Amino acid sequence: MNLGAARSLLFTPLRLPRGLQLENRIVLPAMVTRLSGEDGLVNDDIRDRYVRYAQGEPGLMVVEAMAVHGSRSGPLLRVSEERFADGLAGLARAVHDTSPTRVAAQIIHFLKISRREWRQKVTDLSVEDIDRIVEEYGDAAVRIRDAGFDAVELHMAHAYTLSSFLSRRNLRRDRFGGRSLENRLRVPSMALARVRERVGPDFCVGIRYDGEEAIKDGYSVGEAAQMAVRFARLGADYLSISAGGKFEDAIKREGEPLYPYTGYSGDRCMPSALYPDGVNVYLAEGIRSALRERNFETPVVATGKIRTAPLAESILQQGRADLIGMARQLLADPDWPRKVREGDADRVVPCVYNNVCKALDERFHRVRCTLWRKRDLHAPAPPDGPDQAPEWPADAALEVTPREGRLRLEWSAAHDDHEVYGYLIERAEQGGPWVHLYSVRGTATRYEDTEALADAVYRYRVTAYDLSGNRSLPLTSEEETHG
Repeated sequence: MNLGAARSLLFTPLRLPRGLQLENRIVLPAMVTRLSGEDGLVNDDIRDRYVRYAQGEPGLMVVEAMAVHGSRSGPLLRVSEERFADGLAGLARAVHDTSPTRVAAQIIHFLKISRREWRQKVTDLSVEDIDRIVEEYGDAAVRIRDAGFDAVELHMAHAYTLSSFLSRRNLRRDRFGGRSLENRLRVPSMALARVRERVGPDFCVGIRYDGEEAIKDGYSVGEAAQMAVRFARLGADYLSISAGGKFEDAIKREGEPLYPYTGYSGDRCMPSALYPDGVNVYLAEGIRSALRERNFETPVVATGKIRTAPLAESILQQGRADLIGMARQLLADPDWPRKVREGDADRVVPCVYNNVCKALDERFHRVRCTLWRKRDLHAPAPPDGPDQAPEWPADAALEVTPREGRLRLEWSAAHDDHEVYGYLIERAEQGGPWVHLYSVRGTATRYEDTEALADAVYRYRVTAYDLSGNRSLPLTSEEETHG
């Protein structure tokens, strides 16, 4: 599919309110990598991960959350002191040297949590604590600007400090508390105002926050739209909309700290294959509509399992959002923007949304994609020089066998001049269209379809792809199969 620059909004440049121009409308939202050490410094692995993303040329890349304060929290980047500045400057410079991608740094404050299920809440903070947090955001934003980043993004989403002030579950009884939306907005507003004051009128400041908490008694898009208007008035240059990721419905595991993405709100934050594509887009749409009704042109980023170019383009064409956030899809294939722009969408390696990356983060392991080769720490780059598509051996076959309510697919291994990177598995039901069912690594030659039904008729096909995304001819099952 070639969207074509003349008619595609996805690849039309966008100038943000204070003059920062993005070459396209694709945003890589902040994603935890667990690649930094306990020291919080930028290292080679961190730098290589973001350079790999930059090679795909998204319009805006947001570097993972970095702490504005000194509390320990495992492998997390930090911006709380000047000693972190050189590494951050090197990271920004490496991205700029790689592509026209603009790079922002997300800054965060988090409250304390223990393995014994105790966690600090906003009700535990003194007024002096709050004042210090506001100043820490201002100090961190200046360091980000001075390090050469194009923007700073304030993390007000999920389970963290500013989001907890915004929450309807904020139980404070003073002017920073949950009795009114104005009170809940007070600390986030103070932080944003302080950042804008410290970085000056010409530096880009973004906000990442929840359009819906996705917990019982939490706020939804109605209040989120009012928050957006406040943020726009205070000088936010873009609003990136997430959902959920809260402690309130996290699953408790003995001897482990709460992880805020294990309950339903965590599912909504990173919707799996069980959820429809674009499940959270309505949040961005409602927020953008409220802004436009009040004459604010602040760009809004939609996120939440937006994986294909047609879906992304339709969201923009329908005025539901101004920018498209893709996290896990760009983890699976950082070259997605460049491939689609150049008319090579059929070479994209599609994310399977099984959330192995999320599970690795939960266990404090380095975040990788399940589709990468086991030895890889980052998505592999295409090889240099000519690269032919994989081919099947002359006697290749795809066998489909019923097994206790499942259908087992087995196929012959394909061959490639460099390496078979993986296999795409597709299914057609009752003579209907082919639908991407799953993908597996190039070392696998087997898959089980656990969603096939006994009263339906299916056909299957498997396509091999290489490191460049070149695809073989499909290997198709010879007969229709009942589940």
